[in-house]
Amino acid sequence: MVIRRRAGILVTMTQKAIPPAVEPAAAVMPVQREPNLHPRILMVEDDSFIRQLATEALSLWGCQVDGAADGAVAWDALNVGSYDLMITDNSMPKLSGLELLKLIRAAQMPLPVIMATTVLPDEFARSPDLRPAATLVKPYTIAQLMEKVSEVLCAADAARQVIAPPSNPPCPPSV
Repeated sequence: MVIRRRAGILVTMTQKAIPPAVEPAAAVMPVQREPNLHPRILMVEDDSFIRQLATEALSLWGCQVDGAADGAVAWDALNVGSYDLMITDNSMPKLSGLELLKLIRAAQMPLPVIMATTVLPDEFARSPDLRPAATLVKPYTIAQLMEKVSEVLCAADAARQVIAPPSNPPCPPSV
């Protein structure tokens, strides 16, 4: 196992006969999910390495993932597509994660959000309605990311089941 720090994430990779042409992120062992669950996730991160690593790991986990390099691109994507979850950094050019979260709340989009950032905004303490579903403080591992994603998706599924009878299989076990 190799652990290295890059741009605020601790990357843990296995060393299982990985062909040299394969990107290191593809070596991250995914958490097993039910095969017919393919949540759509929007990964918003201005650091291309973190965005690519998280996107590849989540894709290996069975998610459909779109990436956005800043909050403005993410807002455009949210207005065109439908997502089950958004993971966002806070400090980004054009539109911060906090500003993006304010737009989502103002538009009354029922979208759970994980804020993955080095420093959480003080505004979360002053405005509880702005708080994301979960936070992930950098540096974080892929395993921690997967655990948060699993928790938030399961909570969102549970909230939907109160409104409508379950049509999906149960949530995957935590990491």
